[in-house]
Amino acid sequence: MILFANPREQYLSHKRVINKAIKRVLDSGYYVGGNELKEFEKEFAEYIGTKYSVGVGNCTDGLQLALMALEIKDGDEIITVSHTVSCTVSAIVSAGATPVLVDVDPNSYNIDPDEIRKAITSKTRAILPVHLYGQPANMDEIMQIALAYDLKVVEDCAQATGAEYKGKKVGNFGHVSCFSFYPTKNLGCVGDGGIVLTNNPVLFRRIRCLSEVGWIKKYVSAYNGINSRLDEIQAAILRVKLKYIDSDNDKRIKIADRYFKELKDCSFILPKISNDVKHVYHQYVIQCSDRKKLLMYLSQNDIIAGVHYPISIHRQPIYKKLRRGNMSITQRLTNTVVSLPIYPELDKNKIIKTIRILQEFK
Repeated sequence: MILFANPREQYLSHKRVINKAIKRVLDSGYYVGGNELKEFEKEFAEYIGTKYSVGVGNCTDGLQLALMALEIKDGDEIITVSHTVSCTVSAIVSAGATPVLVDVDPNSYNIDPDEIRKAITSKTRAILPVHLYGQPANMDEIMQIALAYDLKVVEDCAQATGAEYKGKKVGNFGHVSCFSFYPTKNLGCVGDGGIVLTNNPVLFRRIRCLSEVGWIKKYVSAYNGINSRLDEIQAAILRVKLKYIDSDNDKRIKIADRYFKELKDCSFILPKISNDVKHVYHQYVIQCSDRKKLLMYLSQNDIIAGVHYPISIHRQPIYKKLRRGNMSITQRLTNTVVSLPIYPELDKNKIIKTIRILQEFK
């Protein structure tokens, strides 16, 4: 069976050192808020290039905490995309704000700056771009819009650890950025995990406080916060894996290059890479006009592809009433996208088989 993602394979590739790190935590007796978390926060911030970081329970919590720290309030509007996982929008709602959904660029599948401009009102407070599938959004234009309209920017980097825009890693552009360490991510732990980054010391202290039930010191609440922590075992595992993130991303890029080369004459629409970016291929996503037929054909050949995402946010039952712009590109992607197998440990024979099966699809 060939899977589109396989976190177990990554564990096995680093099994000895990961087990050693887990044992170190268990033997220490410190399971929450200890040295592993402190060191990982420092190491990850240095890797991305920011000054401050706060490990949290997951990226969804991180996005909510970022908006809370920015003092987003009821009635404030946050512009984001409909072509994303529901977590992006649920975090906005949990922070008390109103999501405003816009369409994506037809080439990058990321938020379209022109659609952002059309969606701005007197209630708009922030823009929340998602670096989807591992390709950076157009951060120059997004930050120019934010500056012109005095808006905050929160980067959703859940799928883009190590991706670069004009030589700088994503997570460095907005006022706050959030990453996911879900097991299938480019940098994944063995459960849920996330982190929030910023260069602003005031926001950093506020996020830290909000993530620990609003405590400014033990048992003293200055804010109505939430309880969201990255535990010591996950932090220890992530410290191990962080050492390999660039080489793992390079392996993803090599697999993607193979797909580009071998599938260019097929009927699929292949990904288009923006100028001046490093795409790290959390997913390698093609478009197929008869997706149902392709998925069935792949499954019959023991290849399990993914669909990211089959139902756009504006069509979700709970979000149907949200204000939105034209969704023609989003709707097309919803009906055609297929995520091919891609992960660092995917061996050569499985890649060759996947390509051959795709080439034979009629």
